[in-house]
Amino acid sequence: MVFDLKWGILATGGIAETFTRDLLIAPEKRGTTDVTHTVTAVGSSSKKSSAESFIDRLQIPSPVTAYGSYEEVVKDPAVQAVYIGSPHSHHYQHAMLALHAGKHVLCEKALTINAAQAKRLFELAKQKGLFFMEAVWTRFFPLSIQVRELIQNGAIGEVLRVVSDLSIGVHPETEWSLDHRMVNKDLAGGALLDLGIYSLTWVFQILYHTLPRSQRKPPISHCLAYVTLPGNGTSTAVAMTAFRVGTDPDGHGSAGPSIKIQGTKGHIHVFGPAFAPQWYRVIPSSQPNEPTTVQDVHMPVPEGRGMFWEADEVARCLRDGKLESEGLPWEESLVIMEVLDEVRRQGGTDLLRES
Repeated sequence: MVFDLKWGILATGGIAETFTRDLLIAPEKRGTTDVTHTVTAVGSSSKKSSAESFIDRLQIPSPVTAYGSYEEVVKDPAVQAVYIGSPHSHHYQHAMLALHAGKHVLCEKALTINAAQAKRLFELAKQKGLFFMEAVWTRFFPLSIQVRELIQNGAIGEVLRVVSDLSIGVHPETEWSLDHRMVNKDLAGGALLDLGIYSLTWVFQILYHTLPRSQRKPPISHCLAYVTLPGNGTSTAVAMTAFRVGTDPDGHGSAGPSIKIQGTKGHIHVFGPAFAPQWYRVIPSSQPNEPTTVQDVHMPVPEGRGMFWEADEVARCLRDGKLESEGLPWEESLVIMEVLDEVRRQGGTDLLRES
């Protein structure tokens, strides 16, 4: 039997629109046959007309209800799960609102503005028996899953180093006004929480997530210009992010891969932006008297942006009675947030560490 998940959308901005457009794409177009999605409610934080415009613009099929507040969305009995697409400065209060109303939650990254907030959300979700997941869509790309499996199967031996970068090459002074979420301190703006989370995602899913849970060791960040994470044994990682420098300046991979995974038996290079990788290359180490065969694997998104894969994961978890996803468990989101806290502490900008 196909499981249909009924969603309430909190927010009507750009990221909420991208997510919702992906929800409306027929699942079979990406090879999904076991779960489907229905948008039953959309809420604006300020006025009902914004939600109505959102519904009209995206041509969301009826029945769907427009609301002028988030409180109305989470009280709607037709809504099973809530997607939170507000600025991350407000994720904590909106996730609390949804959990207290008894709704399952998919909350955009960065999950909260500090680890203390994230921990309280997980505790409440557990207490109420509700599913909760940070919406790091990259985790659920088939390409990401395949790369993790290659690492676990020893395709490049022991991983010694991961170098990951997400930088976008813009001038903040001319690109955004001071009230834009990317630079507005009141909205927890800045490269770290908005871009750096993706660099850390690749570090964690390679050096941390591929290990059995009993062997995962919380890393410590060491440097401010970039983040260095010690792995097991001799492995290390560097996660970088910046506004002014671009990882891929021409958009064609000419500058090289955005992620380099270096092991004792070879390398894996991942191309495309860290948040939405498009293809990867496996480069075995050369052996005496043996030819080296480089393998390129292209896995573009079939349609849309690729956010539907994380939505599919939520639906499957709810169908199977799970409170958290193995793809991004609560503990891992919390550890990543602790790293972000530590980076800010070392940089003297740890005001957001306070709950």
